[in-house]
Amino acid sequence: MGYESVFKPGLFEGQTIIVTGGGSGIGRCTAHELASLGAKVVITGRRREKLEATAEEIGQDGGAVDLEDFDIREEDKVKAAVATIVGRNGPIHGLVNNAGGQFPARLEDISQKGWETVVRTNLTGGFLMSREVYLQSMEQHGGAIVNIIADIWRSMASMGHSGAARAGMLSFTETAAMEWAHARVRVNTVAPGWVASSGLDTYEGEVRERTKTLPGHSPLARIATEAEISAAIVFLLSPAAGYITGSCIRVDGGVPNKPVHATIRRGEPTLPFEGFHRAVRPKVLDEE
Repeated sequence: MGYESVFKPGLFEGQTIIVTGGGSGIGRCTAHELASLGAKVVITGRRREKLEATAEEIGQDGGAVDLEDFDIREEDKVKAAVATIVGRNGPIHGLVNNAGGQFPARLEDISQKGWETVVRTNLTGGFLMSREVYLQSMEQHGGAIVNIIADIWRSMASMGHSGAARAGMLSFTETAAMEWAHARVRVNTVAPGWVASSGLDTYEGEVRERTKTLPGHSPLARIATEAEISAAIVFLLSPAAGYITGSCIRVDGGVPNKPVHATIRRGEPTLPFEGFHRAVRPKVLDEE
């Protein structure tokens, strides 16, 4: 049993694609799908043991994978890591800036250190990766970059540091799409809403309790699977998106479209796309 992608086999044959934060969650799923479609996937992150576990899975499934552990927030480390990746694998055809992280807190409770840590992770790291991949490969060979942001359209209450960083990444994407178009580099974003990913199990207390109610706030009566986010990412990397740049695909079940005065008409949930054969359902979604 392998990944059941909707895209044609061999779509990325001969291509090298980097997925940051590839050891878990959406990054792990995306790495699996890209490898199943013939790409040489390079997964990156700070924890080597997580990368090794994902790389072992991909290898067992017959995919080609490389890994590099470093901190995307450190400029010198990013420069060196990209140079190493290019030296081992040749030109980089795609980059998925998926790595990110945040913690729940109200604005008045966020310290400067906490604010800057989240902004460096969710904005600065993506900028550094994009710049170095562009300078060291894509400026000469072209390519596609997909930045993962979030559902920021009606604020990110209790995660204002992340919202500010993700909104910044959207603006960065639009600028990079303009400035790098001459080099045949396309830059787009995917904005996931609520996703049944491993990150949901990291939250405790009030946030964990709120997580259990999320399906009831979605017009589609459920939350997304990791494979549904990966499919949007893979599309933007593909030749079919060759005339799309500076854009954002929302994968959020229509949640931001609900007016405050409207009541969601309850019906059966839409059928989820379950293409990821190694997906693990977050425990919190099955708690009472």
